Amino acid sequence: MNIMRVIISFSALFLSVVLLQLSSGGVGPLDALSGLALDFSTAQVGLLGSAHFLGFFIGCWWAPRLMGSVGHSRAFAAFTATGAIGLLLHMIIIDPMAWAMMRIATGLCIAGCYTVVEAWLQSKVTNETRGRTMGIYRVVDMGASLAAQMVISVLEPASYVSYNILAIVCCAALLPLTLTKSAQPETPSAPRLRPMLAVTRSPLAAAGVVVAALSSASFRMVGPIYGTEVGLSTDQIAWFLASFVLGGALAQYPVGWLADKYDRRWVLIWLSIAAILSCFATIAIGASSTSVIMLNAGLFGLTAFPIFSVASAHANDFATSEERVELSAALMFFFALGAIAAPYLSSRLIDHFGPGAMFMLIAAGHGLLIIFGLSRMKVRSSGGNRTRYVYAPRTSFVIGRLMGRQRERKPDDDNDPETQ
Repeated sequence: MNIMRVIISFSALFLSVVLLQLSSGGVGPLDALSGLALDFSTAQVGLLGSAHFLGFFIGCWWAPRLMGSVGHSRAFAAFTATGAIGLLLHMIIIDPMAWAMMRIATGLCIAGCYTVVEAWLQSKVTNETRGRTMGIYRVVDMGASLAAQMVISVLEPASYVSYNILAIVCCAALLPLTLTKSAQPETPSAPRLRPMLAVTRSPLAAAGVVVAALSSASFRMVGPIYGTEVGLSTDQIAWFLASFVLGGALAQYPVGWLADKYDRRWVLIWLSIAAILSCFATIAIGASSTSVIMLNAGLFGLTAFPIFSVASAHANDFATSEERVELSAALMFFFALGAIAAPYLSSRLIDHFGPGAMFMLIAAGHGLLIIFGLSRMKVRSSGGNRTRYVYAPRTSFVIGRLMGRQRERKPDDDNDPETQ
């Protein structure tokens, strides 16, 4: 099946993903700027980011069970409605704790909807189309995430109209999936959540995904605060956030090549070293050069964004085929824990020590990962059964089902039909 046929076959699902990303990805930076405009404290704005990831974790756990009860379409509609309600309530109730509850709703929405989309994809792909489908899915997801960062450049902070537009986009995500003529697939069984599986297979991988969450969640949820503190305009903050996502997107192929060719622990360590250098460069520059701030944001994304996927690949080197789905869920659990804590902690540090404190926290996390990685190298050798590096989206607990067969392919097997 050629690429165009794959796109047409899954066009409804891909369009729903784009609309979901534009809505949920846009609310994070908009909330940060709106909160500051409404005199929320820095810590209260950081709490909103943490609340989003709390809702995300709840949605990841609950969505497969809800699908089993009511089916894919009804579950998708319920999650979308929850997200839209959370968006519309923002300018009706102006209170930081109320907004935190609303952000739990939007986090629940994005996790639940992604779970439905990925379960639907999993049921429809074949061995022949899996590689192409996942490749297009990653491009669609990353492209929409990049566009979502730019939403704040055209939306006025603390405006009912702005949140109303995001709610309309969220509701529009309902149309492609609910109106599709494709038969609703059977509901897959929910993966068991066994967090310790990640620790027993690879303690370094579990630590790596926590550090990945520390970097990503802090930057994307608290980055607008940093940008405001160093004097960036709203348009510049949008580019600042987009540069991070673009850097992460550009990193996937070269980092994947390195992770398949060399010891993945060294790849993690050198990525963390580069991330620390990027953090220190950003702190040193401060507000002196906008263009250099943007460049550093891209370099930071280039180094920090792929850490989750490298850590996931390393963990899968020590897992059996039967464990891969549950291992993916376990790694997502640790990512969610780090992402819940990171925005609030970063915002508190900014309150006490200034905007550079966010990057000091991230640098400290990467420093600990380097030390832990070096210590783990003395305990055991690298995994003998090396799996293929796969860019792992942090979208749901069921993403492991889609990536499972791709991981089975060896890194040196360049003739696999799924990748051609």
